[in-house]
Amino acid sequence: MRRAAVVVCLVSVVATLTLAPPGSQYPRKQAKQRHPQPWQRSQHPTRKSSPQLTTPRDGLKPGDKKNLSIGVVLPHSTFQRRRYEKAIKEALFNMQRDPILHETFRHYHFTYDEVVLSTMHHSSSPTKILETLCDSFLPSNVSAILYLFNSETYGRSTASVQYFFQLAGYLGIPVIAWNADNSGLERDRRTSSPQLQLAPSIEHQAAAMLSILQRYSWPKFAVVTSLIAGHNDFIQALRDLILELPAKRFTITNTVRVSDPEIDLRELVSSEARILFLYSTRQEAAAIMSSAQRLGLNGTNYLWIVTQSVIQSNADAPGEFPVGMLGVHFKTTEEALIEEIKNAMLVFGWGLHGHVKDEMSRNVVPSLAPALSCDTGDARWRGGDKFYRFLKNVSLQADNKPATPKLEFNNDGTRRAVALRIMNLRPDVSRKLTWEEIGVWRSGKEQAGSLEVKDIVWPGYSHVPPNGIPEKFHLKITFMEEPPFINMDPPNPETGMCTANKGVHCRIASDEMMQEVNVSWAMRNSSYFRCCSGFCIDLLVKFSQDLGFSYDFFRVEDGFWGAIVNGKWTGLPGAIINGKADMIMTSIKINSEREEVLDFTVPFLDTGIAIVVAKRTGIISPTAFLEPFDTASWMLVALVAIQVAAVSIFLFEWLSPSGYNMKLQPTASHRFSLCRTLWMVWAILFQAAVNVDCPRGYTARFMGNVWAMFALIFLAIYTANLAAFMITREEFYDLSGIEDKRLQNPTSMKPPFKFATTLHGNTDVLMKKSFPVMHAYMRQFNQTSPVEGVRAVKKGNLDAFLYDATVMEYLVGQDDECRLLTVGSWYALTGYGVAFARKSKYLEMFNELIMKYRENGDLERIARFWFTGACRPNKQQKSSSKPLALEQFMSTFLLLGCGILLALLLLGFEHIYFKYFRQYVAKSEKGSCCSLLSMSMGKSLSLRGAVQEAQDVLRTHRCQDPLCDTHLWRVKHELDMARLRIHHLERQMVTHGLRPAAKEGSTPATPDPSKPREETRNHVIANEPIRGPLLAARTPTICEAPPSCLCGEDDLQSSYSFLEWQHETSETRSGGVGNRSLRSTQDLVAWPTTTPKVKYYRLKV
Repeated sequence: MRRAAVVVCLVSVVATLTLAPPGSQYPRKQAKQRHPQPWQRSQHPTRKSSPQLTTPRDGLKPGDKKNLSIGVVLPHSTFQRRRYEKAIKEALFNMQRDPILHETFRHYHFTYDEVVLSTMHHSSSPTKILETLCDSFLPSNVSAILYLFNSETYGRSTASVQYFFQLAGYLGIPVIAWNADNSGLERDRRTSSPQLQLAPSIEHQAAAMLSILQRYSWPKFAVVTSLIAGHNDFIQALRDLILELPAKRFTITNTVRVSDPEIDLRELVSSEARILFLYSTRQEAAAIMSSAQRLGLNGTNYLWIVTQSVIQSNADAPGEFPVGMLGVHFKTTEEALIEEIKNAMLVFGWGLHGHVKDEMSRNVVPSLAPALSCDTGDARWRGGDKFYRFLKNVSLQADNKPATPKLEFNNDGTRRAVALRIMNLRPDVSRKLTWEEIGVWRSGKEQAGSLEVKDIVWPGYSHVPPNGIPEKFHLKITFMEEPPFINMDPPNPETGMCTANKGVHCRIASDEMMQEVNVSWAMRNSSYFRCCSGFCIDLLVKFSQDLGFSYDFFRVEDGFWGAIVNGKWTGLPGAIINGKADMIMTSIKINSEREEVLDFTVPFLDTGIAIVVAKRTGIISPTAFLEPFDTASWMLVALVAIQVAAVSIFLFEWLSPSGYNMKLQPTASHRFSLCRTLWMVWAILFQAAVNVDCPRGYTARFMGNVWAMFALIFLAIYTANLAAFMITREEFYDLSGIEDKRLQNPTSMKPPFKFATTLHGNTDVLMKKSFPVMHAYMRQFNQTSPVEGVRAVKKGNLDAFLYDATVMEYLVGQDDECRLLTVGSWYALTGYGVAFARKSKYLEMFNELIMKYRENGDLERIARFWFTGACRPNKQQKSSSKPLALEQFMSTFLLLGCGILLALLLLGFEHIYFKYFRQYVAKSEKGSCCSLLSMSMGKSLSLRGAVQEAQDVLRTHRCQDPLCDTHLWRVKHELDMARLRIHHLERQMVTHGLRPAAKEGSTPATPDPSKPREETRNHVIANEPIRGPLLAARTPTICEAPPSCLCGEDDLQSSYSFLEWQHETSETRSGGVGNRSLRSTQDLVAWPTTTPKVKYYRLKV
């Protein structure tokens, strides 16, 4: 029962051919390095033997011998069996004689008795295949199967081969195969089974066929296959090889899978392919060639290249085969089969040697007995995948055949390098067509794709190869002139020839006019022939050169582009429909109506409907002075920048210690306020020559400088950009497109808006279909040609002209006065194409050329030559001035912001200086030298300046209550009385001959109490309060005794109390009784007496 279950499982796998081999779950690793000897491969590091070494389940210790057997499947033949056995024995004998292989085989019992030979028919049934595996190979524990067949039936035998390989892959037993019909094996199934293929694969045959194309520079070919097994693999192999050859571009024009030759081959009649690849059986090829003969595909210009399956082993060819056929072939005779038996045995022997060598490095002899049975559930040999990897790494070179490529394998088990014969179907001595070898193609690293051919008989018994491209054909081409696509000029009246830059001859006369007319005379007459040039002419000439056709180029007789009139097409489409022309080559646009009766190629240029207007001279805009900046920029300057700058300057002045010092009222001499700040900011911005009040604070002054820098940059940008706007403007109708209200409702304007197009053109048809009201209005203004329409726009007869965008761009560029301009967006985007009759056989070849020209830049080069004009309104429009946006001069606002931040930092330094550092700097008695750098700084560090500041405070101070005001008056009165007393004492000293010394070149001035101090001068003068002539003495006066130093009307000896005076930036200094000295020689101390009305002063110098 268990045997039956396994057999049923195998039968189901064979019947479906869909079960993936279980062996696919074992990864197959490839050797990393190949050594010169065929058995060597990437090995594990040699390990030292140890007494504790254990033997694996499938291995033996050295010295033991293991049975080794191999299965061989050969064609069933009663007469050839002895030759097969002899070849196997010779192979075994040669391997035993090899010293390296002999060392390997001494570990195994391997003689001819261990070779299990089985013969099968080429189309064996699944039952026969199962019996061979279950009853012959598996009981004998074969470690590999040699499957060698030279049958080429390509029918049911292909299915039998697939059955056998699938079962062997399911069991995990490696297969070394050589079968001529291996091309029928599907590639995905071939790579999933442990199989080595000695015969050339279908990829090798495809590469050899492409090498023939490469040798004779045939770029295009078609592929014809029957429904033979592997036909999809053949097509895919060709495509893959083409992708691997980027330098040699091949194109498969058609792929025909033939089921009915009479119907399927008709596709090739209209194809431009003249080289045809054929993959089918011999019988199918005969039927295909018979049909090809009737369809005209076997002529002199057609070459058929066939595969091994068509030629097979017979030298004679069927009578349907035409002479000159080429094919690829390898020998499948009995001698070739005997040779491959020996090669397969060598592959097995050297693969075994590599496997044993690898295992012996671990002191283990591998067991190659699968121990499989159809009666057990274990139906997979676990060691088969590893053995298969060593078989696949074998590399053999025949010693007696150096021209034969090395026997090596790819990852999928196919041969890496093969040699294929190139066959030619040619007549023999008896004039009978036979296949004859005329060359060899070799693949591999040493000779990669080399081809050697000689003495080929080509189709039609020709001695020169065919062109591989369609022969010349003739086309009748019609056109309509339209610059720059087609320009017409008269020919030379004497010679009738066209100059080099005038293109080709084009006929403008009708067929009736050309009857009974001398053609040579007509070609010199401009009423019959013209010289046509332009974009379409250059493209037509290039088409003619690449495709090799001749043509008759004539103008359409009715002179219309084409429209449906009374149910019939006129113009260009009518010429094609009526059979007068084969092709339309001009600026004909692709639309849905025309596509119903014509076949268009892919567009060679894009276009649409454009609007052309003329420029008019205008006047300077009243708001031109505001146009250098946009609205956002003006608003930011007026409402933000100016206000922020003014507030910042005034705020820094109010916070500065040398300014307001955070007081609500300034001093009388400090004429600065917020409004005055705004006035200063506006004056700086516009550089006005007016009187302004400047701030006193250092921070406010710095902020004023920052604003001046901002104003300088702003005015420079404004002035530079203003010149571009204070010029006379050119005005034009800036239409947005077809849907502009001036076109939709032209009568709403005074005078009405006038626009037009040409009659019976694509624009006229589209306007009639999409905008019937506009079309009815514009018909009264329609022009005969685009040139006339443009001329009417320039003269003012039309306000706008509607036509093809590409043509309008060209005419605008060619305008001498540069007064034309295209406005608005394109409408109804489409393209220009080459038109043919429906289902024309020329359509595909023109499509391919247009795509090729688009890729290599030929279309762009031709268009650049013809469409580039001297006047380029688009570029002028792009270079016109535009208001500067805010982001274009944002750096000036960044400057202003950074200035405010730096001013805040400077304000902090100013407060720190006045609060902490000023008093220490004043002690150094060097404050006066700071006046050289800053007068206000020097003033703040000197006593005289401090007194002046104190007096300013007293003079400008206003009390809030009467008591304070009375006390302040009293202090001022006492100060004035003290000045009078000092003046009186000085006169007494002069009377007694004690005239005080004065400054050189100056006379002490007598202070006048009634005269106020001059507030407008910042430097120190002699008439300052308190600072009398005594302080101006050149040498100090020293009192001899303390009583004598007392100056006054009465010599009072009572105790005195000192009146302390605090300098604004120095510490409090107080005098003493008697001769007590002060800290500074310039300190003035007042000693009031007990009498409130009399003041006595003491001066210590």
